[in-house]
Amino acid sequence: MISARAFSVPADIVFRNVCFPVICALLLVFSLAAPASARHFSAAATAAQPKPCAILLHGITKDAMSMQAIERALVADGYTTVNLEYPSRENPIEILATEAIPRGLAECEERGASRVHFVAHSMGGLLVRYYFEQRDTSAIASVVMLGTPNQGSRLGNFLSCIPWIKDLNGPAGKQMGIDPRSLPNRLGPVRFPLGVIAGTRSFNPLFAAIIDGDDDGRVGLPSTYVEGTCARVTYPLSHDGLTDDPRVIQQVVHFLDNGTFAGDGVESFPCAESAPD
Repeated sequence: MISARAFSVPADIVFRNVCFPVICALLLVFSLAAPASARHFSAAATAAQPKPCAILLHGITKDAMSMQAIERALVADGYTTVNLEYPSRENPIEILATEAIPRGLAECEERGASRVHFVAHSMGGLLVRYYFEQRDTSAIASVVMLGTPNQGSRLGNFLSCIPWIKDLNGPAGKQMGIDPRSLPNRLGPVRFPLGVIAGTRSFNPLFAAIIDGDDDGRVGLPSTYVEGTCARVTYPLSHDGLTDDPRVIQQVVHFLDNGTFAGDGVESFPCAESAPD
């Protein structure tokens, strides 16, 4: 009879041949799992960071669809967007501004954005100027205005004298003349970083004759400037063509990203800084 002692295995052999390989395998698993977990945590933290928010404002007689090309480019660049719809011909600029812009700011706040950008076409820029004339601008990262009549439009004065045309653009359309009493000329300098994109092509010879100098068919080039503007760039485009042109869209994204326009032909001015009330 063979005793059980003959089949016993020394403890050091068991540890070396069985336990040690198992321990090594477990350590290897944990060493590989830890970096993966860390990477997952890092990705989750990055995903939790809020995106910059851009509020888009269309011009008079237009709607939010006119800003969709710009909106798509901003979304592709990592922005969350609020493309505001407002009844541009139903109320004066003062009412349009105080009804539309708080909606945009509220939506950006709901998405966690601490600072916001604005992209405004034509009269939409005047809504931004009016709303922030007496309000804190420290939350504004930057603003781009496309063909905004910051000093009014001579065409506005002309059309307001024609009985069967003067009411077509509603109360706001009558506020954008070049006289000192017009709303644009009663507003002060901007108090936020502003980039202006202007057009210099008109397809209406009558309107071009009414507006002095280069114009986009609605707004003269000099009128697009307002004190505090950081930079301005121009393209041979009509007023309505400013919202769809790839060059303009690229410059909008570049200004929101960098606070300046790209390429040659950019006019630079003493730039306003965001400031509290």
